[in-house]
Amino acid sequence: MIAALSMLVGSIFVVIASIGLHRFDDVFARMHAAGKASTFGLGLILVGSAIRLDDLGAAAKLGLAGVTALVTIPAGVHVIARAAWRAGSGVASHADLDERSRHRHAETRRPEEP
Repeated sequence: MIAALSMLVGSIFVVIASIGLHRFDDVFARMHAAGKASTFGLGLILVGSAIRLDDLGAAAKLGLAGVTALVTIPAGVHVIARAAWRAGSGVASHADLDERSRHRHAETRRPEEP
């Protein structure tokens, strides 16, 4: 029962992430949806699968897959978002921006800025 519930909730998070990829306006909001909800959903699906299988070897393999996903998905999302920022991809007009952030993080300025 716990395994099925974990897999169901994980699947719901993955579906929510895919809806976010479709509905959000700019690349940064889409990357947020892809990075947060899908990673959590995949983790819940893997935990539910490990509980359901009742095999220590299979659970270890699923755990290794989960750790790999936990490390690589956020790193990949960060690289894509940084490349989009440097390429000049705009944010949605209704997005809340921190205008002071460019002064605090001079190394992340876009190339065309002085």
